[in-house]
Amino acid sequence: MTLLRLLAGRLRPHRARLVLLVLLQLVQSLASLALPALNAGVIDEGVLRGDTGRVLSGGAVMAAVTLLQAAAAAAVTWTAARIALSVARDLRSEVFRRIQDLSVLERGRFGTASLITRATNDVQQVQTFAVLALTMLVAAPLLCVGGLAMALRQDVPLALVLLLFVPVMTLAVGTVVLRMRPLFRGMQEHLDGVTRVLREQITGARVVRAFVRDGHERARFAGANTALLDTGLRAGRLQAVMYPVVLLVWEATTILLVWAGAHRIDSGAVQAGTLVAFLGYLLQTAMSVMMALFLLMHLPRAEAGAARVRDVLATTPALARTSSTTPAPAAVPGSGHLALEDVTFRYPGAEEPVLDGVTLHAAPGETTAVIGATGSGKSTLLGLVPRLLDATGGRVLLDGADVRALDPAVTAATVGLVPQKPYLFSGTIASNLRYGRPAATDEELWHALETAQAADFVRALEQGLDAPVSQGGANLSGGQRQRLAIARVLVARPRLYLFDDSFSALDNATDARLRAALRRETADAAVVLVAQRVSTIRHADRIVVLDRGRAVGTGTHEELLANSPAYREIVRSQPTEEAAA
Repeated sequence: MTLLRLLAGRLRPHRARLVLLVLLQLVQSLASLALPALNAGVIDEGVLRGDTGRVLSGGAVMAAVTLLQAAAAAAVTWTAARIALSVARDLRSEVFRRIQDLSVLERGRFGTASLITRATNDVQQVQTFAVLALTMLVAAPLLCVGGLAMALRQDVPLALVLLLFVPVMTLAVGTVVLRMRPLFRGMQEHLDGVTRVLREQITGARVVRAFVRDGHERARFAGANTALLDTGLRAGRLQAVMYPVVLLVWEATTILLVWAGAHRIDSGAVQAGTLVAFLGYLLQTAMSVMMALFLLMHLPRAEAGAARVRDVLATTPALARTSSTTPAPAAVPGSGHLALEDVTFRYPGAEEPVLDGVTLHAAPGETTAVIGATGSGKSTLLGLVPRLLDATGGRVLLDGADVRALDPAVTAATVGLVPQKPYLFSGTIASNLRYGRPAATDEELWHALETAQAADFVRALEQGLDAPVSQGGANLSGGQRQRLAIARVLVARPRLYLFDDSFSALDNATDARLRAALRRETADAAVVLVAQRVSTIRHADRIVVLDRGRAVGTGTHEELLANSPAYREIVRSQPTEEAAA
């Protein structure tokens, strides 16, 4: 079973606590089993004979045993909860680390909403089951078997009534649980759907309002929400059947036991205390079955959650470091020399490659620009360098070493990427700027802001570097986010800068000032620049023109104007004043 395999490996570090838990449950169960027998003795030897001393002494012993049982039960609950919470913490950490290792394609296969649900709700279901299972690990079977054994010791004919109770209850409950299992898996999948629609609606709120699609989004959410409701109701109806079934069987067994016991007492075979003890053993047996029932009710949902968590953990990251006979270099930046040799990239299932036989070189002290029509593979090309994706053909070399064989720390120290859609984390401006180099001083932050043309608007904020930034930088404009993302990379001081259309939200004047400042700041580093505007890349040392994933031209601005029809077409398509800037 997936659930048990998932839990088994995470419980090994808690062996000492598990041993303690078993011992505590033994104490709890033995105390519970002793109470009906003690009660029978008080009734038969004390109450029926009028022996007050026996009643008081027996009552004192029962009180002590009850206190022992209560203390053991409290300790069992605390220990089981501690273990289960630790297991859930470790499981969430494993899922989080695996998600970090997944490539963009693998994350897309699962979906963001599904990964969030798997790391939170699915792990929570496993945790809930673990608490229940650990709490009942020994107590439930011991109470059931022990209760039947003690009943047989008291009177065999009456014990047969108890023996009928267990299989009847097991059959009734098992039938319902088997039908619940697929429903709970469906609930987790529908929960994914609700999370996905909600996330898309919140993230795309501006688009929804711009197209006045509020009603459409409400209908989408209502559909996903109703699907979750319907599945939950079907599962809830089955759960609702369980308790009446248990109570009906228990009450019927109680009536049968009292009727049979009355005849046994009338015949003189047993005393009244024995019947009371049997009722106690019936209660304990029923409680043990109820405990198992409660556990079985959570089993289908926990099993579904465990299977979904296992799917993430069992995914082998496509970006795993390849084996290499050369030992990994220390985690220090290299010189930043980049070479793409006949690189091809094809998305899984795609008929045509996004990149096809692209060769590119970027040396320290040089700026290499990449330009092309939308969908020509520019962003994909940059994504291959820091291994957001892996080339499906050819090689990506960083300082002469294949990036797939490099320690990720080396790549991170050497390469700085400003993505097309800059993302800022919740916190402050300073915490975002220090994301790549936590030890950076305030003076270094301000210097990076000056270079990125962001110092003026940061100074205008009331708290300056300590000004709050909301999740994703939603409280900042697009141009401000882009400039802060550029400053963040400048603070990290990599040896190879990758700018993926990072100036698109800037006006021409700010763009020109920023490019001039960047030339001074990155003079001894390699720069690869992707842009849509010719004015942004016309002064690059080398321009690579992409067309449908192929490099159809390489040279300076003037050389390409003379020799590359594709580049001339791009220049003609842009405003004259921008192309000639």
